[in-house]
Amino acid sequence: MNKRVRVRFAPSPTGGLHLGGVRTVLFNYLFARKHGGDFLVRIEDTDQNRYVPGAEEYIFDTLKWCGLEPDESVQHGGNYGPYRQSERKASYRIFAEQLVNAGHAYYAFDTPEELETMRQEYKTPENPSPQYDHSIRMKMRNSLSLTAEETAQLLANGTRHVIRIKMPENETVSFTDMIRGEVSFESGTVDDKVLLKADGMPTYHLAVVVDDQAMEISHAFRGEEWLPSAPVHILLWKYLFGLDQMPQWAHFPLILGPSGKLSKRDGAKYGFPVFAMNWTDPKTGELTEGFKEKGFLPEAFINLLALLGWNEGTEQEIYTKEELIQKFSMERVHSAGAKFDYEKAKWFNHEWLKRLEVGSLKLEVKTLLTEKGITVTDDSVLEKVIGLVKDRCQLLTDFVQQSDYFFKAPETIDTAAVKPKWNEAKQLFFAELIRNYELATDWEAHTLENNLKEIAAVNDLKPGELMLPLRIMLVGGKFGPGVFDIAAILGKAETIKRMETALALLQ
Repeated sequence: MNKRVRVRFAPSPTGGLHLGGVRTVLFNYLFARKHGGDFLVRIEDTDQNRYVPGAEEYIFDTLKWCGLEPDESVQHGGNYGPYRQSERKASYRIFAEQLVNAGHAYYAFDTPEELETMRQEYKTPENPSPQYDHSIRMKMRNSLSLTAEETAQLLANGTRHVIRIKMPENETVSFTDMIRGEVSFESGTVDDKVLLKADGMPTYHLAVVVDDQAMEISHAFRGEEWLPSAPVHILLWKYLFGLDQMPQWAHFPLILGPSGKLSKRDGAKYGFPVFAMNWTDPKTGELTEGFKEKGFLPEAFINLLALLGWNEGTEQEIYTKEELIQKFSMERVHSAGAKFDYEKAKWFNHEWLKRLEVGSLKLEVKTLLTEKGITVTDDSVLEKVIGLVKDRCQLLTDFVQQSDYFFKAPETIDTAAVKPKWNEAKQLFFAELIRNYELATDWEAHTLENNLKEIAAVNDLKPGELMLPLRIMLVGGKFGPGVFDIAAILGKAETIKRMETALALLQ
């Protein structure tokens, strides 16, 4: 590669960040890091009608949580700013006018009413949605159909207008996609896209080309939904800067849900998140749950995203970010859509919970417990608890259910699970076990277990029949790790107290 690798993610601040968007960030980030290049974030806020307050901050909060912060952005600075398109407005008109002067674009003065009339007048069963293209343009009110004098007068009068690209009628437009190989389009099938809107703001088509050039972008990666726009962008590169200046492109496959392209609707219907973090719509107050709040680790989240559309060709599934940087290549990104599987996503999180050190989970778990009204006074106890239960958790939020009984006595005790096989012999056994535990000087799990087995043997009882009652006495139900491990962490006083409480209920 001759040019320094520079890649960008260019979101519109219109709402929450879909996991497809985060995957685009991830692939950009990995590519930049692997090649010693730069990753920047550019805010594409040219459509002011769709701008949503708070969305820009949300995007950067998300990237921070994911550990995918850019080298350059509106928040991080850099030598190629401004990094917000609305602050680059003046530059776009210069290039739009340059295109008009060269005959590659034109002024269009059509009102919304005239455009609607066109759509109705030229609508046919074969063409239900007529486009503003080479077959229509001379029938509309623009600088191609009007005289130079008429055009000049309209401009002098300040008549509202847009600038449209003049798509060639019969030209094959091609490029080499890093994932898909050679891709070609017939220019005559593409409409004359608006490049500059009536308010002077550019559309995406013009802005992305002008900004990629200004920011010296070497590679541009985006979703395959942008493929139909490729011929417009290629021609703009050709007309404005030359094709030798155009970045190398790759178009990522869609992420698929149960019914096609993964959408927020799928998440709502099937009960899984599609946004990286919680997003509350400021207009409606509607909350869309995110992977973070659902209980996912950022390490697991980027791991699962990496494998949605990429595979290095081995059986390996668990990757650190450093491993992904080392092994990622655009050649191994698939062209076909990648199916999102929420159960598989939880599996990734489970695997990451198992491999992470207890200390790195302590703060998150403590926060979750506090939110549920559970006070942790001893961090060393919390660490023991996390170490004991983390292999049983799929999500961070599972820690509450799996560990709350260590910090407060169960509110209910499932005596119904014990009573059918309960008898006087077991009542007497547990009374004796309590006396034994009261005298115990060694409060270790193996000692507690041995004591139970010894007393059971003397009373001709099977230890296996006694484990479930003991567990229910301590935690309230049929769950949890090894029962003697639980007792060891609870401590002598609390263990005995819970046993006595339950024994009284079983009499």
